[in-house]
Amino acid sequence: MTDPAGQADLTTSTAGVGKQRVSTARRLRRIITEDPEWSLTTVPPLTDLCLQHIVNNFESNPIVEELLPKHQETVLQKLSPSLPLSVTANLISDEGYWRRVCTKRWEICDISSYGGNWKRMFFERHMENIIEHFIPGVTDPSLVREALPLCKNYIRKLNITQLLPPIKMDLKKQDDEDSSDSESDSGAELPLTDHFDLSIVIDALPNLEELHLVYGVKNCGMNFEWNLFEFTYADCISLAKANKFCKSLKVFKLYKSKVDDLKVRVLMSSLLDHPSLVHLDLSHNLIGDRGVRAICKVMNRSKLETINLCNNQIHASGAQVIACALTKNSTLTTLNLRLNHLGDDGGQAICQALLHNSTLVNVHLGSNELTEPTGIAISLVLSRNKALRSINLTSNRIGMDGGKQLVEGMSDNKTLVEFDLRLTEVGQESEFCINQILKNNQERARLKALQHHT
Repeated sequence: MTDPAGQADLTTSTAGVGKQRVSTARRLRRIITEDPEWSLTTVPPLTDLCLQHIVNNFESNPIVEELLPKHQETVLQKLSPSLPLSVTANLISDEGYWRRVCTKRWEICDISSYGGNWKRMFFERHMENIIEHFIPGVTDPSLVREALPLCKNYIRKLNITQLLPPIKMDLKKQDDEDSSDSESDSGAELPLTDHFDLSIVIDALPNLEELHLVYGVKNCGMNFEWNLFEFTYADCISLAKANKFCKSLKVFKLYKSKVDDLKVRVLMSSLLDHPSLVHLDLSHNLIGDRGVRAICKVMNRSKLETINLCNNQIHASGAQVIACALTKNSTLTTLNLRLNHLGDDGGQAICQALLHNSTLVNVHLGSNELTEPTGIAISLVLSRNKALRSINLTSNRIGMDGGKQLVEGMSDNKTLVEFDLRLTEVGQESEFCINQILKNNQERARLKALQHHT
């Protein structure tokens, strides 16, 4: 039989458990908003919230130096690489930030040419881009003036691969395209136009050490005109003035710009007694014997160590001027005269100077119409000169007899480690003998270097 009292107790107990479960469920209930980013995790520390606020408002209120080093690192890692340069240029020096800025703007970033410095690479390439796309009379000059105060402390080298001329607004239409093409092919030159005045930039860069220039236009395509590749006299005057007052300049390269004797004399007059210039490159221009005289004056009135005059219009008389300067010079170590017209008279003059010069290490006389007489003169240099380490005579017709003379000269040489005789017709036997001597000299130089380091 069922006990009514017991059944009542069970009912009461069950009801009590049910109420307890309901009470517990009510205590576990939470009100969760419909924000999809809501999380039940712990609220971020106030420090993190403050740092994120600094990042979000950095453009209007930049704060970095006032923060602790660990907080500075956090902020810099989160900053956008698209912030205005007027905010970041003189405030942020962190290399990690400038690396992100560079890689966002350019696909290829090699900092080895920029001293391993990301910030320097960015500002040098940034200024180069402004100059290379500057169109006189069209581009607002304030674009350059506003950028200079931001860039000036970080630029050491400018490599300008093109300078654009002004756009001619009133071009004459020619109905006969064939006649236009024939005029261009015949070398008819249109009125010259001046380019961007580089003195504006050079004067404002106190740390500029290298300046590489090409007065020409890249990828001109069907719009080719001769005056797109012209270094005008006005360009020359402004560049000369800028170089004269750029006392920190060490490397000056002006190539592929049709620099002739008149213009090079103007340029060289501004570089006389320059306190820091060590490298001069005027290759692939139109410099002749008169222009060489001005260059030689600079050679002996400066600290030049390298001169590159490859592919110009230098003949025997110009080579004789260079030879005279070499006999008095004590700083030059590298001389490149490739692709000129020295001839044997000029080649022999250079060789005669090398008998007295004791500092020149590298000489390039390739493609200079040299023949056997110059080979004989070089043989004498090889037996007496103890400073030369590299000689290049490629593409000269030295000949078999000249090659034998070179072998004889090399037999007494203990210092030359490079001797390029390609396309000189000296013969395989002479080349083999010379290469064997070079290998011995190279091994001797290697052992000497090891002893020096130890």
